[in-house]
Amino acid sequence: MKQRQLGNGGPMVSAIGLGCWSFGGAYGPTDEAESHDTLSAALDLGIDFLDTANVYGNGISENVIGSFIKKNGNKFKIATKVGIYRDPETNVRSHRNDEAYMREELEKSLARLGLDYVDLYYIHRREQERPIEEVMESLVKFKDEGKIGGIGFSEIAPSSLRRAHAVHPVMAVQSEYSLWSRYPDIGMIQTCKELGVAFVPFSPLARGMFATKTPEPEKFEAHDFRLGNPRFVEPNFSANAAIFDRFKNLATEMGTTSIALALAWVLQRDEHLIPIPGTRSRAHLEECAAGDALTLSDADIAAIADIMPIGFAHGDRYSRQQWVGIESYG
Repeated sequence: MKQRQLGNGGPMVSAIGLGCWSFGGAYGPTDEAESHDTLSAALDLGIDFLDTANVYGNGISENVIGSFIKKNGNKFKIATKVGIYRDPETNVRSHRNDEAYMREELEKSLARLGLDYVDLYYIHRREQERPIEEVMESLVKFKDEGKIGGIGFSEIAPSSLRRAHAVHPVMAVQSEYSLWSRYPDIGMIQTCKELGVAFVPFSPLARGMFATKTPEPEKFEAHDFRLGNPRFVEPNFSANAAIFDRFKNLATEMGTTSIALALAWVLQRDEHLIPIPGTRSRAHLEECAAGDALTLSDADIAAIADIMPIGFAHGDRYSRQQWVGIESYG
């Protein structure tokens, strides 16, 4: 597995990381043994960059990573997040970026992971009423105290990144990015490159659509994030599935898998992109790693664009409720 730098001055990490949202049950039930096997497979494949968050399964994802580290030692570079808040009495979701809350949650994350330091700490969602400069000042304190290695943001606008970066260098920005979610192409990827910030695409496999077996929405578990997502409801889903079938046929013709081909496309966009596909399957992770070994020609890129031109997806990437807290731009 080749490596890429996690922002100017940041550590070198595997070119493909592992998103650990599914460890918390986002796409259906899971267990610790399955997640541990996936983490073991990651190390076997040279994947050493993990992405998690305090809210993934209400701490389950971090606990699973922590129990693996306790048994095997820490051989990973780990990113986690803060910022999404759910009121314990009303269960109403909002966003908090105040220093006291972030510090409390950071300590809880470190305890679950069994560590005294994480390599990267993201603001999961911005509290819009709070100036981002103030948020950065709090995060810089955590960095100066040796609790975090770098500062990151999730789903922000390029203008917000510039404001934050003016206070202190930002290590990484993550957002959904894949062949069917191209929004960062209109400014965020370019801004990250200009400022020396890593861009970390999450859901680079289109929430399972690039898997060999097409998802079946009627079989989604009760807590599956995709339930009600516009791209997974009819008539959008059938229209999308037909396009993905063509892509999968192209991958077969090229002698690879749709998973590897989709990740190779992301990796070839630019050197500062570090995709973090999520899976709980050793076999799927092996397919992901294979994307690092693919080099696409101009003809390959053109063939992909013919099947999946910019904007091809039917339906928005989030429902109205899921959009809350995400910054738009452009």
